[in-house]
Amino acid sequence: MQKKFLWIGLALLLVSGLEVKAQNAKQDSTYKRWFIGSTLYLLGNFTKNHNPEYVQLNVGYRITPKDVVSIRFKRSVYDWPLGTPWGKIFDGTEDTYPGHARILAPTIGYQRFWWKGVYTAVYALNAFEKYMDNNNKKIGNGYTLYLDFYLGYQFKFFKDRFFFEPAIGISYWPLRTNVPASFKAVEQKWPNYFIQPGLDFGFKF
Repeated sequence: MQKKFLWIGLALLLVSGLEVKAQNAKQDSTYKRWFIGSTLYLLGNFTKNHNPEYVQLNVGYRITPKDVVSIRFKRSVYDWPLGTPWGKIFDGTEDTYPGHARILAPTIGYQRFWWKGVYTAVYALNAFEKYMDNNNKKIGNGYTLYLDFYLGYQFKFFKDRFFFEPAIGISYWPLRTNVPASFKAVEQKWPNYFIQPGLDFGFKF
């Protein structure tokens, strides 16, 4: 009789264990979502001065309920040092380069959710740069490693399919090579970091 109860108990334990495992697997399938997105910085393409010709595509995957990895593809143009203070940019007194730089920047990132929609994130941008003079003639190629750090919040809409992630961040470039002397002369008085907002949005599928 005792052996019979023992076997029944083991069977119930096994069944309950399989049920819990199945429930966890079902839960896993709900948060392992791919997403695509971009940024509201695209609106800068409608400006007349310093048009960045900005393009950005974000592709990511939520590997756990709190951990997200992503790849970004960025392309842009800039004609002033990225460390220039916001005040000088807004009042039109920024120092511009004798030309401009074109950037193609494949990026990898990691995002961690801590509480509800609060998150921190870090991104490494590998910026391959082409420097052009005022006559739109190429004067060199360079490379810059940008590290971006963000603190933000994710707002979700339409059954959590769409999201918007306002954030505050800092961009820091510890490695910058082959900058033309004429460009370096303009940017040397500004720091190699820049405080900036994050304005990403996306769609989960």
